[in-house]
Amino acid sequence: MTADTALASHGGQTLRRHTRYRTLKRFARHRLAMFGLVVIVLLVLACAIGPSLVPFDQFQLNMRARFREPFVSVHILGTDELGRDMLARLLMAGRISLTIGFAAMVIAVTVGTVVGTVAGFYGGAIGTALMRFVDAVLCFPTIFLLLTLAALVTPGIVTITLIIALTAWMEVARVVQGQIRSLRERDFAVAAEAMGAPDRWIMFKELLPNAVAPIVVAATLIIARGILLESYVSYLGYGIQPPVASWGNMLEKAQQYLTTAPWLALLPGLMITLAVASFNFLGDGLRDALDPRSDLT
Repeated sequence: MTADTALASHGGQTLRRHTRYRTLKRFARHRLAMFGLVVIVLLVLACAIGPSLVPFDQFQLNMRARFREPFVSVHILGTDELGRDMLARLLMAGRISLTIGFAAMVIAVTVGTVVGTVAGFYGGAIGTALMRFVDAVLCFPTIFLLLTLAALVTPGIVTITLIIALTAWMEVARVVQGQIRSLRERDFAVAAEAMGAPDRWIMFKELLPNAVAPIVVAATLIIARGILLESYVSYLGYGIQPPVASWGNMLEKAQQYLTTAPWLALLPGLMITLAVASFNFLGDGLRDALDPRSDLT
């Protein structure tokens, strides 16, 4: 390695470190994003290890302890209509809802990224056909499409995850397509093509890494959307089926006790609100931090 090459490499590494530092600094100054990040970490940890620390099982019935109010007995958050511990059920329901949200995000981002990358790179008839298909799917109201698909399959974690992913990948495809189409004309992409690099290499090694920022932002928002959509379909009876708990079906069961035992609805509703709002705050913070034109300093 020559001295000039080593100097250039060192300069590039220094610039990348400086860029990462400024990005982290901008993100840390976004108070709502930091709040969202803290809440998400606490929710994930609570749902991951919390059930093993709670002395009650989510399926354990105790008809003598029905409708116990929060903070007045050994059941810290009270019990439901069958005497089941609300804390245990909330934590296990959180596992289900968060797992569906994260899994749906991975699938949606993967499909959307591949479709958007191919459409943005090739353009022409291939790109037009792919993006017209995306537009056609986007024409369907999401919630009605989701409910229709959910009604046609056996409810379960896998099927609900796949259905949510199938209704969420289109936005990722549009974002990635626009980014790849813009990057396609940059000097480094033109140079790689002139050197004879294969299309797959250019798409996934040269162009896609430079389009990661909007994909990361979209991913956080898809998790929030997945949690909310799972709650919709479970609340309407097409999602996760009892006795397995999810925040959505806990709300559905609680609606008939709103006046006599309001905590049955307030607690899962609060968990949904916290989770969805936190992921949205995180997405907003990442968008501002990753945008070099952001006025956050």
